[in-house]
Amino acid sequence: MSKSIKIRKGADIRLAGEAQLKIDQADTADVYALRPPNFHGLVPKLCVKAGEQVKAGEPLFFDKSNENIMFCSPVSGEVAEVVRGEKRRILEVRVLADRSNDYKDMGAVKPSSLKLDDLKAKMLDAGLWPFMRQRPYDIVANPHEQPKAIFISGFDSAPLAPDADFVMKDKMADFQAGIDALKVLADGKKVHLSYKKGSTVLKATQGVELHEIDGPHPAGNVGVQIHHINPINKGEVVWYVNYQDVANIGRVLTSGKFDIHRTVAFTGANMSDAKYYNVRIGACLKKELTSQVNTSNTRIISGNVLTGETIANDGFLGYFDQQVTAIPEGNEPLFMLTKGWLSLGFDKFSLSKSYPTWILPKNKKFNLTTNSNGEERAFVVTGQYEKVFPFDIYPVQLVKSILVNDIDRMEQLGIYEVGPEDFALCEYVCTSKIDVQNIVRNGLDVLRAES
Repeated sequence: MSKSIKIRKGADIRLAGEAQLKIDQADTADVYALRPPNFHGLVPKLCVKAGEQVKAGEPLFFDKSNENIMFCSPVSGEVAEVVRGEKRRILEVRVLADRSNDYKDMGAVKPSSLKLDDLKAKMLDAGLWPFMRQRPYDIVANPHEQPKAIFISGFDSAPLAPDADFVMKDKMADFQAGIDALKVLADGKKVHLSYKKGSTVLKATQGVELHEIDGPHPAGNVGVQIHHINPINKGEVVWYVNYQDVANIGRVLTSGKFDIHRTVAFTGANMSDAKYYNVRIGACLKKELTSQVNTSNTRIISGNVLTGETIANDGFLGYFDQQVTAIPEGNEPLFMLTKGWLSLGFDKFSLSKSYPTWILPKNKKFNLTTNSNGEERAFVVTGQYEKVFPFDIYPVQLVKSILVNDIDRMEQLGIYEVGPEDFALCEYVCTSKIDVQNIVRNGLDVLRAES
């Protein structure tokens, strides 16, 4: 029997451009890329050089601090380029795909039949370990540690997020195989699966602790769910996996082929035909975006509007992203009486009731831009963070302790439980226009360096 959890703090940003419930197969991209910056804290070491041939599932680079963690090519083809930035930092490893898509033979296995060490070795060798992430620090999990629990958030509550039931309805065999693998990795500890109230697909999963979650964003954030189900204390580790990546793990283990893909929601007001595509991880999105985005004054985001990364119209799908969003840039001048700060604001969305749109029906959608409507100001206590932050934590005090680098105070205020994404709504409502997510990330990095 599942347990029910009601999240009361938070807010749903009602953006226009939700994806229709239809799926198209994305065209095979010419180029794919793995981007080390997608894996925070990673120091990559190359396994290949430009011009080498690789098969799908063969490593492109590994983690310098843990050489067993391999990051593998999603397709077969030629290593086209290693893109570097400042101080020769590796930004991308690009693979020019061939049409044969040859797979490295990894050997099919039944996950539940393997012992813990054998399964870890299998996943590390198969390039599946980067799907495993951990709290604290919000990084790729350390395979040498053992978590006190494994969590899967079975839905995403971010603006325009994909519908998990629609995405997973034809993937449940792979998903269940992935769950069987996670149960082995948990080594007797619990595997927690949270699903959105009203879900019917993931609710049928066997062998997990089920939790029904009801409430506004960020109810779908795994950090919120961990906090309400099994909070993290200093010295403890929890692993978590995206629900589509659970299916990827199950598919690769049972087929022996490195076939990793996601059903990605192409969303936003500037998408001409918002819908879902089946896309391989790391694919160049140029073909889809060229046909979908019909205006040049557009911000394209790999991910959602709160936590995603801006990409060009020939950019690549982020390693953990299952959504692509296109919204208008907020760089056009607005006449103050009709569209500016003196307007009635019936087309503006506000969580502070600054505009009368709060009295409109809840199904009203808004075409919002990227304009932050102000610049950074003095960081003052307003009480706004607490209204959208569903943790038993003082968010403003935690942020200020990070700013002054007070490690003891950070620990006392619960930094081990949070990740940057948990502060995304705080950043959205912030009157001071503070880059809260970046501050939290810096605080986690300081603690990790001290550990």
